[in-house]
Amino acid sequence: MSSLPAVWEGALLGGLLCGLLSLAVPWVVRMLPEPAPDPDRGEGEPGAPPKPTYAALGSRPGLLPGAVLSGLAAGALAGGVVGPGWTLALVVLAVPVCVALAFVDWHTRLLPSRLVLPATGLLLLVVAVEWAVTGDRDDPLRAVLGLLVARSLFWVLWFVHSAGMGFGDVRLAALLGLVLAHAGWAELAVGVYAPFLLFAVPGVVLALVRRDRGLLRVAYPFGPFMVLGALVGLCLGPVLLGSLTGA
Repeated sequence: MSSLPAVWEGALLGGLLCGLLSLAVPWVVRMLPEPAPDPDRGEGEPGAPPKPTYAALGSRPGLLPGAVLSGLAAGALAGGVVGPGWTLALVVLAVPVCVALAFVDWHTRLLPSRLVLPATGLLLLVVAVEWAVTGDRDDPLRAVLGLLVARSLFWVLWFVHSAGMGFGDVRLAALLGLVLAHAGWAELAVGVYAPFLLFAVPGVVLALVRRDRGLLRVAYPFGPFMVLGALVGLCLGPVLLGSLTGA
């Protein structure tokens, strides 16, 4: 267990760095290249609502304060749990990217590979540097295995039911799996499972309250729930898994 000073040190450091890096979120969103219209999603067809451009999304007045507050909160929560160290370094780099991805996915139902893949490559580079500097193989190897496990699981789900999951979710799973597994296997297990509960439970409750089964067939982007579920796994993974297993 982290001592109280280490908890506060990690929270302050994580919140400050994630908040500062999140200042770049609007610029990152504006700089994303526009994808070609996808006929499978009904884009470009007559009468289809136009997809908001990344330039317009990145220029929304509320994005900057929302991104900074989200980065501060996520960084502080995660930093308070993991404490200063290599896991926190991964968190600090991943949080602003995840804030941008969650925002873009919510408004466009797209997770741009031009953002996910370079971010994943950067995190892998950090893990390689950790291995070279510290000589510790356990955390880096677990992180790489977590990337492979999470990506493989989501790839299977995409392959079985591609209509309900985009391949961007598969790419995002790799990024999140790396960070979660670096923290621990419990964090990975809860962080991979939690998004499905966070995604399904509110929809079911809303459908019951409104007595409208049609709400269960409404398509929502899954990326924001993956990001939120990863934060749950990172902060509460060992506690939740321990309570379920009785450990």
